[in-house]
Amino acid sequence: MKIVLCADHGGFLLKEYIKKHLSNDKKIEVIDAGTFTDESVDYPDIANDAAKKYKAIHAEYLFSFCGTGVGISIALNKIDGIYCALVYNVESAVLAMEHNGVNALALGGRQLDFDMAKDMIDGFLNAKVLDDSHKRRRAKIGY
Repeated sequence: MKIVLCADHGGFLLKEYIKKHLSNDKKIEVIDAGTFTDESVDYPDIANDAAKKYKAIHAEYLFSFCGTGVGISIALNKIDGIYCALVYNVESAVLAMEHNGVNALALGGRQLDFDMAKDMIDGFLNAKVLDDSHKRRRAKIGY
């Protein structure tokens, strides 16, 4: 499995924490699309670069981080083929997979406890897309 990670300065520390968890604890191949410091950057630029990497390497998922998760989720959802959910607890992360079948998550680096964020990522990765009425609903929005 390959997962692309990206963050602006507000999500940098959380991205680094999740990167270690995924690569060391879960043995998942992680592709870091930046940023690589906590210096100010523009989240739309980071989102665009990460989406290009995600598509180029055919990664399974793209996990993104900014201060609240809102800005980077908006930027990612403007990109064709990216379906990003802003998640705020384990249940919302699991349901983003089960009901919505998203391929990207956005988390707020200034909003979440790091261990909670880790549990959210793990819950998402352990969930499976449900093919009931949600499949019909997903089709209505183009995926």
